[in-house]
Amino acid sequence: MVISRMRWWHIAQLLPIERELFVPESWSDRLFWSELGQLDTRHYLVAVVGGAVVGYAGLCDYPDEAFVQTLAVAPTAQRQGVGERLLLALLAEADRRGQRTVSLEVRADNAGAQRLYTRHGFTRMGVRRGYYPGGVDAWVLTRRT
Repeated sequence: MVISRMRWWHIAQLLPIERELFVPESWSDRLFWSELGQLDTRHYLVAVVGGAVVGYAGLCDYPDEAFVQTLAVAPTAQRQGVGERLLLALLAEADRRGQRTVSLEVRADNAGAQRLYTRHGFTRMGVRRGYYPGGVDAWVLTRRT
């Protein structure tokens, strides 16, 4: 597996993953293009195995904290360390940018992702009630170093 900077040509490969995992709130190709264009405050990565994108993640660098915008792994590649490698790369980038606080939102019903984030020092700081479609809550998690 190779973790590298997301480029425009990766978007077509990652959109099917995005749509499978995040319908109906999936991002469009335009949104990914917009995010990639903000080099000063954004950092997006892909995980590639055998030439195919199997995961991706993105970080936004705000003045007072970094925020994990997205982290997704294709269902066929889940539970193989892809998400963890992507998360660690985002945390390293946040450190490189001098960020001591990293936050994210995770679905309250996504126990696997919650375990990953907890293993890496994230704690639950709040809840956004009914944030996701279907009325699912979002947990707001934060990691401070």
